[in-house]
Amino acid sequence: MTEIIPERETAAAPVDKKPDVGPATGDGGLSAGDQRGSGGWWRGGAGESVRRNSALVVVLLALVVFAAYRRPDVYLDPDRAISNIMTILTQASAVGVLAIGMTFVIIGGGIDLSVGSLVGLASVWCTTVATQEFGMVGILFTAIVVGTLAGVVNGLLIAYGRMVAFIATLAMMVAARGLAAQISNKTTQVVSVSGINSLAETDILGIPLLVLVFAAVVAIAWVVLNRTTFGRRTVAVGGNLEAARLAGINVKRQTLLLYALSGLCCGIAAIILVSLSNAGASTHGEFYELDAIAAAIIGGTSLAGGRGTVVGTLLGVLVFAMITNLFILLNLQIEVQNIVKGAIIIGAVLVQQFRIGGLRKRRGVPASG
Repeated sequence: MTEIIPERETAAAPVDKKPDVGPATGDGGLSAGDQRGSGGWWRGGAGESVRRNSALVVVLLALVVFAAYRRPDVYLDPDRAISNIMTILTQASAVGVLAIGMTFVIIGGGIDLSVGSLVGLASVWCTTVATQEFGMVGILFTAIVVGTLAGVVNGLLIAYGRMVAFIATLAMMVAARGLAAQISNKTTQVVSVSGINSLAETDILGIPLLVLVFAAVVAIAWVVLNRTTFGRRTVAVGGNLEAARLAGINVKRQTLLLYALSGLCCGIAAIILVSLSNAGASTHGEFYELDAIAAAIIGGTSLAGGRGTVVGTLLGVLVFAMITNLFILLNLQIEVQNIVKGAIIIGAVLVQQFRIGGLRKRRGVPASG
């Protein structure tokens, strides 16, 4: 099977052109020519992801400076600052794991609106009385299996049922939330297994275990996206579906696997939430799909597919978590927080559209749509 790294420009290239078999770059699979660009490495396609991530680092540092100015009692006290940073990272772990799964789905040309509801469903299913009788292993296994199977259902509907991803995952979002409420009878299921409870209380070298879990997910995801055939196929399918099919990629199977991966991330996020709250509830993960999509977009993942990086999503998660922490420290109302979050998402999408338009203009590629 021939592997390629197509980008949008692939649609304009002859199908029988020798495919680029180089490693996935994590910057959307840009070709060598695109990476060199007409203005050197920094101004070319290869430097695009570096420029974007550098800008996110600057934004993150600016937020820290602003937070130190508004709340010096928290950010200028070393002990409280470190404690607050660890709290931010711990609270961001669940959304961060979801955002990583969402990044793969979006790069592959899809969208998954059901991740928040799947977290709620997995958290409820893994904390039932019957499940807790199997101890910690039973809870972990159930959360992972429920999340993954729900993702497989999404993948089957989209890849083989030919449903639009938006509609299929929207239906799953409603159904999963309803099923979770039915299973739990709209009550909070307290966890009595001590092993689960201790997950959120365990530190390794001063770093919370849940943060290390998030870090491990990020590291594995980076390797998968940039150094494996699965990552190359994901970029190819999202960059140009027809070119990927003609190149011999099983597009349906790849789509199914992407949504299964997103479901797996939902199961992991459910475990994180259950350990943090010491309970399972159908309300777990509400609006998490919004935060996960926002983090991926802020990190530079293109909603059109075929472009995105794990590092960018990680920075997007940190920026979004930092903003949320600022909201809390400044005692902003939840309604105001949601308005600002919505504005940030719109701003990120607009910036992305202008950026992609600029790249196409430099490469002489006509705008689509």
